[in-house]
Amino acid sequence: MVTNTSGKKKTAIARATVDDGEGRVRINAQPIELVEPEQSRLKMLEPFRIAGSELRENVDINVEVSGGGVSGQADAVRTAIARGLVDHTNDAELRDAFMNFDRSLLVNDVRQSEAKKWGGPGARARYQKSYR
Repeated sequence: MVTNTSGKKKTAIARATVDDGEGRVRINAQPIELVEPEQSRLKMLEPFRIAGSELRENVDINVEVSGGGVSGQADAVRTAIARGLVDHTNDAELRDAFMNFDRSLLVNDVRQSEAKKWGGPGARARYQKSYR
């Protein structure tokens, strides 16, 4: 049975396909072991640390991720993988374990950066004035 899921963080979007297999996890057609930086790889592997290695050995996961930066992509991939595992196994205990560890494993982070406005260098900051 094939399961398709997605995860989002800021402007990064990850789409995961979970299928029965022998433990291959690929991010943009590249094995997850080759993902750099290491911090991102560890973030992406968190769902497997909670679910256990025996679950990873029974599924193949392909993830396509685009948009955003390195950290946002890692969080989006992490959410997509966790959702895929829960949907594929249909296991309520696994869902509860993910929710107890970190809610963002199963729920997208909807926060977006605020747009820059006129009269200042950023969204809220204003330009300084040196007179008076």
